[in-house]
Amino acid sequence: MRFLHTSDWHLGRTLEGRSRQAEQEEFIDEICRLADEEKIDSVLLAGDIFDSFNPPASAEELFYDGLDRLSGGGKRAVIVIAGNHDSPERLAASSPLAARQGIVLLGLPEDSPPIMPSPDSRQAGVLAGGPSWLELAAPGCEHTAIILALPYPSESRLKELLHGTLDDQAGVQRAYTSKIGRLFAGLAQNYRPDTANLAISHIYAQGGLTSDSERPIFSIGGASSVLPEDLPPGAQYVALGHLHRPQSVRGGGVPCRYSGSPLAYSFSEAGQAKSVVVADILPGQPAEQKEIHLSGGCPLVRWKAGQGLDQVYAWLGEGRDPRAWIDLEVTVGSPLTLQEVHQLRRACSRFIDIRALYPQLEPEEAVHSRAGLPIDQLFALFYQRKYGVSPDVQTVSLFLDILEGRDEERTEIKGGDRL
Repeated sequence: MRFLHTSDWHLGRTLEGRSRQAEQEEFIDEICRLADEEKIDSVLLAGDIFDSFNPPASAEELFYDGLDRLSGGGKRAVIVIAGNHDSPERLAASSPLAARQGIVLLGLPEDSPPIMPSPDSRQAGVLAGGPSWLELAAPGCEHTAIILALPYPSESRLKELLHGTLDDQAGVQRAYTSKIGRLFAGLAQNYRPDTANLAISHIYAQGGLTSDSERPIFSIGGASSVLPEDLPPGAQYVALGHLHRPQSVRGGGVPCRYSGSPLAYSFSEAGQAKSVVVADILPGQPAEQKEIHLSGGCPLVRWKAGQGLDQVYAWLGEGRDPRAWIDLEVTVGSPLTLQEVHQLRRACSRFIDIRALYPQLEPEEAVHSRAGLPIDQLFALFYQRKYGVSPDVQTVSLFLDILEGRDEERTEIKGGDRL
């Protein structure tokens, strides 16, 4: 049986207020095309489908349209589990309807899939199952697959409180990974020698490389992580979600991989190649894995213009990184004026952050250089040094309005004193 593993779509997520909807449509188009070209039997979507518990309607529409296209009217199975960003109840609400199209939606660790045997040899179906596991039949496959499907297992979703204190984080961590290990071991009792045996979950496995765009599961590396050796024994492939960098997890004794997010969602992911995994699994045989890089979406890049604004405009004139979202760091001799910031943003709408560096000014020189600057430039310099970015027009205008209002209050008070 051939599987396509993807995760962390984060539909509805923006980049500093910039919509990523068109890019998300691109990668869903690409994943649907790959599913057809690679003759995929089942798609595994390992959580964080949405970026929030209450996603915008456009994100939900995009998700359900993507599910419909991936399933091909029930010819291909699609297994979806909730991540820590997803509302488990909301995700699973349409499960009865989705099951008729070979789509399994599981929100909580205790959820069981609807049993939907294939009406004919051309449809995918769920032959058996229970809490967090199912037996899948796919058209054209002589064998079935046992899939352990464990949605994000927080303490509350497991309905179990792990007792501990701030001084006993190691004890809480041991209790958590031990609980997950026992849960996986119990579920793995459903594996059989004549089936393809795999698992899908949304967890943080210790040793995985993180980025800034993941919302921590409690605390990365703390009382929410799972030891690789506690992953399901006997699994031929473990498909994980949560970490946005594509990577394998070592040390667990079973083949385990994070597919990563299809888009870069923070500049800590700049330069990362995004991908999905195709895994061929036969009963009793090692899984054959293939990573397929994605081309959809805009890359995130960092520009460091050590030669000032002229260098930035030269790069723009050369057409550098024409589709990328850009984090700009520019070295200048004096604070950027609002006009200069506006000119940069007019020249390129893809600048996300614009930060100015003043390395040639010694601290005392920097202090003296502020003398005589207009009040809006003084505020912009303060804001830049405090937050690392230049303020936008609205922020500066608000500051000036507040300042003007206080001046008017002083005038009224003085006028009253004269009466």
